[in-house]
Amino acid sequence: MIGFALFFLVGGLLFFVMAVVLVLINIIIISSWKIYQKAGYEGWECLIPIYNYLVFLKIIGKPWYWLLLLIVPIFNIVVYVWGLNLLSKRFGKDLGFTLGLLFLPYFFFPILAFGNAKYRPEEQS
Repeated sequence: MIGFALFFLVGGLLFFVMAVVLVLINIIIISSWKIYQKAGYEGWECLIPIYNYLVFLKIIGKPWYWLLLLIVPIFNIVVYVWGLNLLSKRFGKDLGFTLGLLFLPYFFFPILAFGNAKYRPEEQS
């Protein structure tokens, strides 16, 4: 009897965790889709692995070979944070918004995507 109760408790908890993870993944995907559209690209381009990074590099105004820098351990973290900073600058945001994108992405990516921020391709990095 206790075995069945424990089984259903663990199963319910697992289902809840998976549901939360799916919601969080969808928040990032939908926000990325909208950010790519705001930048003048197709939304589906955010879904293709590796290609989405190439498009992201175009959005932030960096060359394609920056993709290779994402392979280097430790340095990839620096490149990612730098990329988020350049992304927020391209949309007219400041360092505080970059920190929000880094530490609270589930709140700040939707703000960037659905807020009134406009993409500025000519913005200097």
